[in-house]
Amino acid sequence: MKTRVAVIFGGRSSEHAISCVSAGAVLRALDRDVYDVIPVGITEAGHWVVEDDDPERLVIRDGEMPHVRADRDPVTLGRDVEGRVVLTSITGSTLGVIDVAFPVLHGPWGEDGTIQGLFETVGLPYVGSGVFASAAGMDKGHMKAMFRIAGLPVGPYEVVTNRDWITEREATLARVAELGFPLFVKPARAGSSLGISKVRDEATLVACIEQARVHDPRLVIEAGFEGVREVECGVLIDVDGIPRASACAEIVVKGSHEFYDFEAKYLDDSADLVVPAQLDADTVAELQRLAILAFDAVAGEGLARVDFFVCADGSIIINELNTMPGFTPISMFPRMWAHGGVTYPEVVQRLVNDALVRGAGLR
Repeated sequence: MKTRVAVIFGGRSSEHAISCVSAGAVLRALDRDVYDVIPVGITEAGHWVVEDDDPERLVIRDGEMPHVRADRDPVTLGRDVEGRVVLTSITGSTLGVIDVAFPVLHGPWGEDGTIQGLFETVGLPYVGSGVFASAAGMDKGHMKAMFRIAGLPVGPYEVVTNRDWITEREATLARVAELGFPLFVKPARAGSSLGISKVRDEATLVACIEQARVHDPRLVIEAGFEGVREVECGVLIDVDGIPRASACAEIVVKGSHEFYDFEAKYLDDSADLVVPAQLDADTVAELQRLAILAFDAVAGEGLARVDFFVCADGSIIINELNTMPGFTPISMFPRMWAHGGVTYPEVVQRLVNDALVRGAGLR
């Protein structure tokens, strides 16, 4: 009997479209001789629907981003009278038993521990990190605090909460300015570089904070580093259950982009993704070591992508960790593993197998 996999994508976050693109690649990679696949989309309004098993619809075409169709009848996830995890239509009919979930969700209400909590509640095995690690990995402020506790090299930063901004604006601005310029203003719980601004002076700081607050009322503001190299490393659970680090890759931004923003990532081909990064063997080994330490610091499971800055003097600063990195065909995570001989379908199969072995519940 085939394993039935629910590939869950879309969602209510601002990364809805990127989630769809990632899911299209996962759907394409799952071997239909091994798996029964149910594509489950979550609309931007939060309704769950069964989507067509059509990866070609979930691609970016001429700058147009895909979305989950909102004209489908909603479904729910829960347990039936026999204790099986099933999808159920609004009419009450069962659409099928689910063996494992592959949540290809980016951002809040999907990558942040919320949907992982649902899976744990119904007892459904799922790909990726659990509730705690997903929540910690989603919030850049808490993540950096955990990295510091673990002794990892973290750059200077400040967390700006909604209360800080509303009740202590001037004190907050003064605290942030002590980081020096340039600095980066980021939504604490968003990804795909949405809402991020590089700020070169105090004149534009307030406007950039307000822009980031459109995506999240909680912000992380980081000291900027000039002349650094942006390097990433993937972590993937091996067949023996041990986390392994991938080859490292470097992002080289071109043209008018000052950093690796949303347009450079997905729309206008303004970055070179160099795999493997041209670094000496000792630096690569240290990046791989730190990537696994970061993974363990947040109690990661399944997979992660860890982002670093490599400074001119050879020192390393850890920037952040993503518990569900981009899975699009051009994303760094699958490309780094492909360089090491692990193909995209093999990555997907390894993650599904790991989820089934781990199961749900305390572990």
